[in-house]
Amino acid sequence: MTQERDDAARTVPRASASRDGVARGAVYDIEASDPSGMLLDRAGVGAEEIRQIAELMAALGGLRDAEQRLAEASRRYMRLNDTDMRALLYLIVCANQGAVATPGGIAQHLGISTASTTKLLDRLERGGHIVRAPHPSDRRALAISITPETQRAAMETVGRQQARRFHAAARLSADERAIVTRFLRDMTEELGLDGVAWASAEPER
Repeated sequence: MTQERDDAARTVPRASASRDGVARGAVYDIEASDPSGMLLDRAGVGAEEIRQIAELMAALGGLRDAEQRLAEASRRYMRLNDTDMRALLYLIVCANQGAVATPGGIAQHLGISTASTTKLLDRLERGGHIVRAPHPSDRRALAISITPETQRAAMETVGRQQARRFHAAARLSADERAIVTRFLRDMTEELGLDGVAWASAEPER
């Protein structure tokens, strides 16, 4: 196994060191981040497989970076924070589906408290992004809708850019899409935090 690990170290592109640390790809390279195998037992995984996995992880990292840059650009353009943008997207989808958006539904979608939702809606209303109105069938509730100006601005900029991901998926064959979908779902499950003690622990003060 030692010889195989040595082969893998030569095969996987090593991230070269520089005055400022290491190259960008090093953070996705399991051999660079876990050379001793403390995090992951790689027994039985060949050098070529390790190289391919490192390349795949780097590609996923590039996607995350691109999504983060897009999210940051959208927040700057709209002058809103991430939670605000998620709320507006929810309102756009509700409008497209003919569904009535309520404060409770927004709170559930965003995973925030009622008080935080009220503050969010106050902020968006002051900015001219949403309108509060009586619920059409429930006197105890409010209906929240996005203003036409904000919806148009979001759709013609951020929404149009995000929709370009469709082209990448469309270029795959049906079998390829099934494989990618299965892989992404499997990876999501592997990263789940159910039963992970440290994830729910209170930070030390």
